[in-house]
Amino acid sequence: MKKKYPAITLGLVAALSLAACGSAPDSSGGDAGDFLACMVSDEGGFDDQSFNQSGKEGLDRAGSELGVQTKAVESQSVSDYPTNVDSLIQQNCDLIIGVGFNLSADLATAAQENPDINFALIDERFRDADGEIVELDNAKPLVFNTAEAAYLAGYAAAGTTESGKVATYGGQAIPTVQIFMEGFAKGVEKYNEDNGADVEVLGWDPDNPGSGSFVGNFTDTPMGQQLTELFLSQGADIVMPVAGPVGSGTIAALKAAGDDNNAIVWVDADGYLTTESIGGSQYMVTSVMKGINTAVYDAVKEASEGNFTSEPFIGTLANDGVSIADYHDWSDRVPDEVKEQVEVLKQQIIDGTLDVSTPYDPS
Repeated sequence: MKKKYPAITLGLVAALSLAACGSAPDSSGGDAGDFLACMVSDEGGFDDQSFNQSGKEGLDRAGSELGVQTKAVESQSVSDYPTNVDSLIQQNCDLIIGVGFNLSADLATAAQENPDINFALIDERFRDADGEIVELDNAKPLVFNTAEAAYLAGYAAAGTTESGKVATYGGQAIPTVQIFMEGFAKGVEKYNEDNGADVEVLGWDPDNPGSGSFVGNFTDTPMGQQLTELFLSQGADIVMPVAGPVGSGTIAALKAAGDDNNAIVWVDADGYLTTESIGGSQYMVTSVMKGINTAVYDAVKEASEGNFTSEPFIGTLANDGVSIADYHDWSDRVPDEVKEQVEVLKQQIIDGTLDVSTPYDPS
């Protein structure tokens, strides 16, 4: 039997929120309808308008287009991670995909103890309990060099701000969050260098990352609102939250401020589309996007066809694994020369003539 931890009770399994069910043979190829692809979220949940939601969309797409069976388990807290991973192991999933940095150790342990199951991890490498990277034949990282796209968003924000101040904050001080903040700040620096400007970044200083602004988790929306209100009071008019659903607190703060010059740079998904239901679209200058949906779909496709490999997928501007979204309603407010220079910088990054590397890159 495939298992990582002592078997959990049938009652607990039944209580979990699972999408679809069915048995699965081995994962060496064959009938796609017999392949079971599974996913476990982090504490942000699948309705975070961000990376958990994007991952779930990729899983759902695989179910629809490839005809594989799917299951999805939502974590409410960190303590749910090992239980949720084990529940999927006990139900004979062929591929288990974890969403986020905080699932790294649990998935690494599961992969080591269950070599007949394939695993994939969104946004992080597999690591042991000591934080050391673990490379396993059945474990595929799906990671993204978001600094490249965040750099472009920082440049665009610096060229659009009316106040001369922009801001960013994170959920937790972890590399997959810090890489956004670092790239964003470096993009602002580039704008200042190119234009003799002095746009200030609140919430992150590349020379003093220990002073960065963080909520401490990916669930405290009121704290996201409070941080945004603080930034607004200090003069910032564009804020980039890197905190999953906590970013909705930034939207709430901008609504309360009632100033149509205030705006957001969203992350992971196109916030103009994903936050429409909570009134966020009108504030979106752009978004720093990861191709999570496609990366998940491709991982499921490879595994279901018997072509799974542990080679990491690293999303970049060059392979469309990261990008910035359309400016949407803000298109007329972002100066044309700024939009043109963003495209120039994008090509330079792709060509390798512009180095935007950070200490947090998934190299």
